[in-house]
Amino acid sequence: MAAACRSVKVTGFSPLLLAPLPRLGWRGRRTKRKRSVLGEKGLVAIITGGASGLGLATAERLVGQGASAVLLDLPHSDGEAQAKKLGKSCAFAPADVTSEKDVQAALTLAKEKFGRVDVAVNCAGIGVASKTYNLKKSQAHTLEDFQRVLNVNLTGTFNVIRLVAGEMGQNEPDQGGQRGVIINTASIAAFEGQVGQAAYSASKGGIVSMTLPIARDLAPMGIRVMTIAPGLFGTPLLNTLPDKVRNFLANQVPFPSRLGDPAEYAHLAQVIIENPFLNGEVIRLDGAIRMQP
Repeated sequence: MAAACRSVKVTGFSPLLLAPLPRLGWRGRRTKRKRSVLGEKGLVAIITGGASGLGLATAERLVGQGASAVLLDLPHSDGEAQAKKLGKSCAFAPADVTSEKDVQAALTLAKEKFGRVDVAVNCAGIGVASKTYNLKKSQAHTLEDFQRVLNVNLTGTFNVIRLVAGEMGQNEPDQGGQRGVIINTASIAAFEGQVGQAAYSASKGGIVSMTLPIARDLAPMGIRVMTIAPGLFGTPLLNTLPDKVRNFLANQVPFPSRLGDPAEYAHLAQVIIENPFLNGEVIRLDGAIRMQP
């Protein structure tokens, strides 16, 4: 039986806010769950840094939802073994993201094995801890280290973007005109770089800065570009630290007071892929932390 209603005068609100809400089930979820867009469309993703950490978690998430994935990582990485674990819907492409030849070969592999490339997730990256000038050691930050970090993190990301865009541009557009989605990985260091992070912060800041212009560049092709800026996550690098150090870092996060789970990064990547109105933006995934010097 329909509930009785009475007229209420409301000012300052859009009529859309008064529209009926969809019928929800337990804890606010729809009673009829739809299959993931990833599985429905059989999307194909290429994931750099896919052999471990955020990249591997993303591959596991996407393949688990019905997509196919190509893990792009260095030849000596664990990529081959991880791809085998994920089954026939996953393949490994040994590659250096700074190499045009390597990245193009990975894209060719993806097309030959799965038919096309719909999604690119850039997780490959390195870091170095070095002050601009170390007064105690009377030593300046080496240009070699600075350039190496920028080359992998910033130039490598751009290298993948520019090449994968050409492949995505050949895809048939969906009903909304979309041909592909590119997700980059920055860092909260792009906003609050700490002592010794000049090179790393510069590389991640560059990714943040180029997100919008690249999204605008690729908009006519129907390709969306988004960036995730993770905070402190339980990646292989942090997991090698002593428990005392890891607990200290976790306690710096306001809420939840813990390290991020790579699966949470992967979840956000899926949300970005499935939401067609997300474009040209950087999303912080950090538990509200703001790093101190």
